[in-house]
Amino acid sequence: MVTEIVIAVLSLIGTFIGSYSGIRLMSYRIEQLEKKVEKHNNLVERMYKVEERTELQEEKIKVANHRLDDLERKVE
Repeated sequence: MVTEIVIAVLSLIGTFIGSYSGIRLMSYRIEQLEKKVEKHNNLVERMYKVEERTELQEEKIKVANHRLDDLERKVE
């Protein structure tokens, strides 16, 4: 009878330890994934800004080319 109780208590302790370590491991992995997602989101935001600047520069180049064409027509 005492042996069964000791085994039950040890099993309970083992279950708690296993569950706790599983939860800790899962929390650690979630934190690591959150860091990766944050880095990815920062990259996406930076690329969006780069694309906006690129579009603006392309528009400026088009305007400059148009002005050059106008000046060349006036000279001729």
